[in-house]
Amino acid sequence: MVISSTNTDSAEHLNCTFASRYVRSAVPKFKMPENSIPKEAAYQVINDELMLDGNPRLNLASFVTTWMEPECDQLIMASVNKNYVDMDEYPVTTELQNRCVNMIAHLFNAPVGDDETAIGVGTVGSSEAIMLAGLAFKRKWQQRRKAQGKPYDKPNIVTGANVQVCWEKFARYFEVELKEVKLREGYYVMDPVQAVELVDENTICVAAILGSTLTGEFEDVKLLNELLTKKNEETGWETPIHVDAASGGFIAPFLYPELEWDFRLPLVKSINVSGHKYGLVYAGVGWVVWRTKDDLPEELIFHINYLGTDQPTFTLNFSKGSSQIIAQYYQFIRLGFEGYKHIMENCMESTRVLREGLEKMGRFNIVSKDVGVPLVAFSLKDSSKHTVFEVSENLRRFGWIIPAYTMPPNAEKIAVLRVVVREDFSRNLAERLLSNIEQVLKEIDTLPSRLLTKAAHVAATINETQDGKLPKKSETETLEEVTRQWKRFVDGRRAGAC
Repeated sequence: MVISSTNTDSAEHLNCTFASRYVRSAVPKFKMPENSIPKEAAYQVINDELMLDGNPRLNLASFVTTWMEPECDQLIMASVNKNYVDMDEYPVTTELQNRCVNMIAHLFNAPVGDDETAIGVGTVGSSEAIMLAGLAFKRKWQQRRKAQGKPYDKPNIVTGANVQVCWEKFARYFEVELKEVKLREGYYVMDPVQAVELVDENTICVAAILGSTLTGEFEDVKLLNELLTKKNEETGWETPIHVDAASGGFIAPFLYPELEWDFRLPLVKSINVSGHKYGLVYAGVGWVVWRTKDDLPEELIFHINYLGTDQPTFTLNFSKGSSQIIAQYYQFIRLGFEGYKHIMENCMESTRVLREGLEKMGRFNIVSKDVGVPLVAFSLKDSSKHTVFEVSENLRRFGWIIPAYTMPPNAEKIAVLRVVVREDFSRNLAERLLSNIEQVLKEIDTLPSRLLTKAAHVAATINETQDGKLPKKSETETLEEVTRQWKRFVDGRRAGAC
């Protein structure tokens, strides 16, 4: 037997097997490091930190797609180095985007012929889509006001208080007043009657939500169209409607085909939808389509030619990846109408199992509706000792990421949990989640109440005297102070519902 050896630095060899020698000091956080490290070590360092992220499949806070077929993953990786804006260099990618726009426009019943090109564009997400639609409405309104010789410096937009934060961003960034219809307990979407009452000559559009992020509920766009049509006839205004169908745009056509919310309603001039939600594509891709060419002012479209031929573009950014657009087209031709319908039906079935399981526990009120986005929003019937925030915290031990949040004004005293049901959330996972919720409830029932402990602390604090100068507060005053403290606590814990 011959034993051979090599003269290597054994310590270095061992350390290199797990990148240990490169993490003896703190990883760079503020300055770029002076020296390079092997690619395997860089991968290991980053991958180790990413292990502490939540599992996307168990992130039930998000509407965003977390699973796609391996074949689509391959298409995404093959096109990850394509810059979509280079339309002349990547004409096929541009053609696929146009095909997607056409398919979405037809899905939303736009008045275009079978062989006509629809008006729309792919975006990074619904946030950009909403910005573009809002800009189109603002410019159309300004043009009309100028032609009438009227002031055009105080535009406003009417929405419900349940809108996603991107509407607030649009209003702030582009100097448009946001007029919100307040919610009320038991009614967590925009009231069309109140919305139309807020409309005035400066309203550039009314934004309706098809799938509220709070409860998944569809707003009544048909009633809004009827009421707004009547007001327009009475006043001579031409106030239009935009439908934010970020969550519901790829649900309603398949599950509720008779529901009138889209371009079948004359005042609906534009619609946005998120391809990375129930369009079943990874983040981030969104779409915005207009009813006709006249609804998109030509002056907002830029024409560039320094990348090759003339290229019309209407986006807030310039460069963006092509992968998600290609993935969207893959889903459209792979699944077709039949496939999308089947997936949405499965999501609704898992939603039903979850909702019924929660109802059987007898501890929750179901806040969400049967018709809408497949999600379950629910509140505790008794929050005097423990809160939905404690339930949310304890479910993290099992890997579940479930948001707890309070409703917007004037329903902020209602705090809920929300579970979004996506394609990859199976019935088996729904049953597992129900089991974990029951376990959490049993455990927190044995724990002292954080609320009562906090109330006692607040009561003791506010009744303290300083050299006998501060009077002792009455029981009613103490209770009011405790309530205020509790509200501050809830506001501090409020999570974004995205």
